[in-house]
Amino acid sequence: MMEGGSAIVEQLDMLGHATGVEVEQSSADEGEKIAEPFDPDDIDVVTRSMTVDLLLSRTESEMIDLQPDFQRRWGVWDARRQSRLIESLLLRIPLPVLYAAEDEDERWEIVDGIQRLSTIARFIKPQIIGGQPLILSGLEYLHDYEGKDFDGLSSRLKMRLRETELIIHLIRKGTPPEVKFNIFARINTGGMALSAQELRHAITPGRARDLLENWASLPSFIRATDGSVQPIRMDDRELVLRFAAFYLLGLEGYKQPDMDGFLITAMKAINGTDDNDLAIMQFNFVSAMETACKIFGRDAFRKRFDKEAGRLPINKAIFEALSVNLARLTRAQLATLEQRAEVLRDGFMALCQDRSFESAISQGTGDIRKVNRRFSAINELIAGVLADA
Repeated sequence: MMEGGSAIVEQLDMLGHATGVEVEQSSADEGEKIAEPFDPDDIDVVTRSMTVDLLLSRTESEMIDLQPDFQRRWGVWDARRQSRLIESLLLRIPLPVLYAAEDEDERWEIVDGIQRLSTIARFIKPQIIGGQPLILSGLEYLHDYEGKDFDGLSSRLKMRLRETELIIHLIRKGTPPEVKFNIFARINTGGMALSAQELRHAITPGRARDLLENWASLPSFIRATDGSVQPIRMDDRELVLRFAAFYLLGLEGYKQPDMDGFLITAMKAINGTDDNDLAIMQFNFVSAMETACKIFGRDAFRKRFDKEAGRLPINKAIFEALSVNLARLTRAQLATLEQRAEVLRDGFMALCQDRSFESAISQGTGDIRKVNRRFSAINELIAGVLADA
């Protein structure tokens, strides 16, 4: 889909299905830009060699978490691919290294290797992950073990699997979340690589995780996004987090051209916000979602250029700027906007034709000037509609 001379690309999940959210286009010099240089002394990474038995023991004692939020991911591997991994272990073929982040309670979040560890657990001790036992199928070399489960192996092969050593790079709990994120972003290039929000989720424990999940499940959010944002890569939670980030920290809190770092800071801010303030923020979030839905209908938070071109995916930059601006209004002001919905819709469509605004929501959207441009432009649009009422 083309717009303004550039293609609009929709994000895909690990199966190649559309997620309902527009890909943010990086500017030419953005790349892997780091807003502030890291102090090497802040980086605490250790490498450990651990047997499968020890890893399963940590999983069983809930010191390694293989289920919440990522359970959907380990199910992506089919039985044949899982069987081939077990076959590799039986053949003593080394597996790629695992990467994990340690939280304050010394629990490990597996950032790269969730599929491998979950497959091993499913074959050797499926009850600890609540899965069905893996029956080997589609093996390439060990055809005699076709159709067997773990109990069907000889004692020698069972012990071989249990004593297999896996290499884990563990980023210790003292490492700042922003540093963890950058490290993992650089090594997170596998076939089932985590999305940016999944990385943020893995390295930032606390109440923010549950809040983002709960708010992304609110009927008002689902209606406002027309149920089009798929949750499998946490795209829905990232949208909620972007709202919370600018609502809690404000534009003045965005001091570096580093959206990932800003969103991590926001998750930590949510963890430290009291229940009453969170309840107020949720009320205003719901009000913003309901108003956006009433005014824009199925086109809320999308670039609305040409109806004949078909509906575009949700745009993250529009979502954060429009939702936060709406959340700052009184009930009376929101009611006025709903009454003047057509005027606001027309004004927004005209705004999207403005070159500087279009750039602010399309490319290099983490640039400080572009963040300020889109927020101020939508604020001015809304103020003008209210002033003429």
